Amino acid sequence: MIKVLLADDQGLVRAGFRALLDAQPDIEVVGEADDGEQAVEQARRLRPDVILMDIRMPGLDGLAATRRIASDERLGGIRIVILTTFELDEYVFEALRGGASGFLVKDTEPVELIHAVRAVAAGDALLSPSVTRRLIAEFAAKAREPIVSPRLNSLTDREREVMTLVGAGLSNEEIARRLVVSPATAKTHVSRTMIKLGARDRAQLVVFAYESGLVKPGWLP
Repeated sequence: MIKVLLADDQGLVRAGFRALLDAQPDIEVVGEADDGEQAVEQARRLRPDVILMDIRMPGLDGLAATRRIASDERLGGIRIVILTTFELDEYVFEALRGGASGFLVKDTEPVELIHAVRAVAAGDALLSPSVTRRLIAEFAAKAREPIVSPRLNSLTDREREVMTLVGAGLSNEEIARRLVVSPATAKTHVSRTMIKLGARDRAQLVVFAYESGLVKPGWLP
């Protein structure tokens, strides 16, 4: 059973999501929060698998709440999906940098919401290739200058190449075709790269690729 926490200051939004998710045989909404402080408290108490987190909430907003949860080693298994009204939201990039595993627009189709919860609970990042390229390129351009992390030195040439392709928004299957390897091999390279860099998931790897300068804003593979 996938345990979900809903964090949104709009009661109707929470009610709609709860009705949809609780109707699934493998998903249970275990709690609701209407601000960031409640979201952090309930994350610690309920230990959900997935949090659907609105960015704009009174008091402690979703961005700050995401950072608190992601930085707490005791909550390392929790995956956070940011809820936003617009795909190109300047705060979404900051949320991904802070530890979120992906994002959804609030008017997403019900079947996509259900798929998103299951995908993130399984450890996948919720970043479609097209949106990844647009979102990250748009806001990485406004971020600080690239910082070459010493951790990059631990990567093999192939792992650097894989991280660049992940940063460009390619899926494991697309990476496999590009490098002429099996999807399983591509997945292994991605996993090893995340471990070496201490990335929580694929979303963090995408952000790291841009911030380290391996991928340039606007670059397409």
